[in-house]
Amino acid sequence: MADAPTPPPGSRAAVAAKVENLNAGAFAFVMGTGIVSTALYVNGAHTASLVLLVVGLVGCAVLLPAYVWRLVRWPRRFVADLVAPRAFAFLTISIAADVIAARLVAGGDTVAAGAFLAFGAVAWVLLGYGIPLGLVASTRRDASFDQVNGTWFLWAVGSQSVAVAAAGLARLTSSQLLQVLALVCWGIGLMQYVLTAAIVLARLLARPVRPGELMTSSWICMGAAAISVLAGTRLLQLPTGTQLLSRPAVAGTSVVLWSFSTWLIPLLLGLGFWRHVLRKVPFRYELGWWNLVFPIGMYAVTTHELGRVTGTSWMTTLGRWEIWIAGVVWVAVIAAMVASAVRPRLSARRTAGPGRRVA
Repeated sequence: MADAPTPPPGSRAAVAAKVENLNAGAFAFVMGTGIVSTALYVNGAHTASLVLLVVGLVGCAVLLPAYVWRLVRWPRRFVADLVAPRAFAFLTISIAADVIAARLVAGGDTVAAGAFLAFGAVAWVLLGYGIPLGLVASTRRDASFDQVNGTWFLWAVGSQSVAVAAAGLARLTSSQLLQVLALVCWGIGLMQYVLTAAIVLARLLARPVRPGELMTSSWICMGAAAISVLAGTRLLQLPTGTQLLSRPAVAGTSVVLWSFSTWLIPLLLGLGFWRHVLRKVPFRYELGWWNLVFPIGMYAVTTHELGRVTGTSWMTTLGRWEIWIAGVVWVAVIAAMVASAVRPRLSARRTAGPGRRVA
């Protein structure tokens, strides 16, 4: 099946070009917005949370048709991305749906939450199996250890996002099936995290890393650990006697993972300092910035919820402060995104001069 021809120049062509080159991880915007919305909700800022929820839903309404359009019109490029080393970025589709589902659960909207969870779970199955199979079976890829990157942690994040949404919905509906799904996905996500961490660490230690290669996706490592903790806290909120694992085992694992995700933050900040300050990599907006928003928002929610479930007051207080930091980061990134979209048009208008219309 051949790709469709490129349309003629114009505003419609500009939109088509953006869709044709749509980043596989574009749904990271919805992920980051959705988790910060959840963070604000648990912190009592319901109005701000609702605004971000609407923004996230609008993002879904725009991006999902864009993905379908790209698949239908440029199938070869779409499939080529699916069997490329960065294909794990497609899991942002599933994760975004599950994050929105978890936020809707917090607001008590079980019907809409169930719909988003169903979509996210189906996408998780298709992509969670399809991407690794595509990478292994593809003969067109250039096999190299250098292709391993932080987006591979989305494999684990996808499983844990299903666990978070399923456990939250199970608590409201008392569904035994959702409880089992949440526990199984939590276990799968833990194993995927360990496997991915081993591969990424081996790549970082075995091969030299250029500053330009050290992307913000490296923060997904911390976000994957944090969402595993959040899934654990949601499992702890299920009725006693409905879990296959003992509550102390879930709680202990969650505390260990929270500790590890906390330890990662100074390391990641240090890598960012090395990249931008010492190595002078320009600090400009790119889609990967949303891979920074999501882990920060997830860590904030995780800290708050783990403290609440375990009765640790200082952790709950810390989480409240972190939630406001996550909100500030979201505002900064959305402002940078808008500025990066507006700046080229303003520059084009100034270049064209008065009386000339920019297409």
